[in-house]
Amino acid sequence: MAHTDHQTMRRVLRREIAGTIGLLTDEHDFRAMRRYRSFTFDDHTRYLQQVEALLRTRASQGSHTTVALFDPEEYADFCADTGLDPDIASSRTRFTAELAATGPTVPYDGRPLADLLPALIDEAVRQATWEYASTLLARLGACASCGEDIGRAAFTWASGLLARILDTAPRGNHHLVCSVSGAPETLVSVLHADMDSDGATRLDEAEALEFTTVLALGLATQSPGGLVMRTSAPGTTDRIYGWRLRGEGVEPLTAGEVFDAYCTDIESGDLISPESDVDYCAPPDLGPAGPTPGHRH
Repeated sequence: MAHTDHQTMRRVLRREIAGTIGLLTDEHDFRAMRRYRSFTFDDHTRYLQQVEALLRTRASQGSHTTVALFDPEEYADFCADTGLDPDIASSRTRFTAELAATGPTVPYDGRPLADLLPALIDEAVRQATWEYASTLLARLGACASCGEDIGRAAFTWASGLLARILDTAPRGNHHLVCSVSGAPETLVSVLHADMDSDGATRLDEAEALEFTTVLALGLATQSPGGLVMRTSAPGTTDRIYGWRLRGEGVEPLTAGEVFDAYCTDIESGDLISPESDVDYCAPPDLGPAGPTPGHRH
């Protein structure tokens, strides 16, 4: 009887353990892992099918599982840095545990793996964008005139600017995109700000952090860029408007400029038919900007 009770308790405890699966999302990464003899999978499609079956089984047992992006190059570096043998399963487990703490992950919520993979890749891109923009901000250092940390001041300024944009926006769900041009590539960040039943705006903290950091980088470096927002609400047409980054602030786009941006093919320059039930308009007045930097960094 005691033995049975112990087995029951262990089964109950097993449901309390959260797990992480390191996933090889594409064929190239899968082939890279096949150089290890202990990695016994030989077909990427069947590998994904087995992962999905395992995820469904764990979910049916009440277990919570997150899915992490497994990068073979990062894995090799991890093993080299920690002195682990990369050709044993326990090393892959150690690396996956590290990913669970520091890397991009998404929770398994019952969606087909084909729908979960894009979300995982988007999360990886979001984290990489934030890390890159944060590094560039940190490298700006202190202002030679006043000694203020340029990156920190720009982040504070961008946070206030984002708050004013959301405060002055019409009621509804908002989709914001910020792009900052620069070497070696343009950084793009997306933020969803949805309104709940009480009228409060809900933000994903990680999305908001990345978005604010990219915006701050554009303001601090005075790089070419822009910010556009689309607002959707039941019973009304969608509204699209935006601003260009100008110096340490933003300049509103005219309705015509917004229309041209959305209705012109970037590659060919040809006109694209405008969407139905969409209003391309000028943005609302953001109101008082608050204290601005005393000089241009």
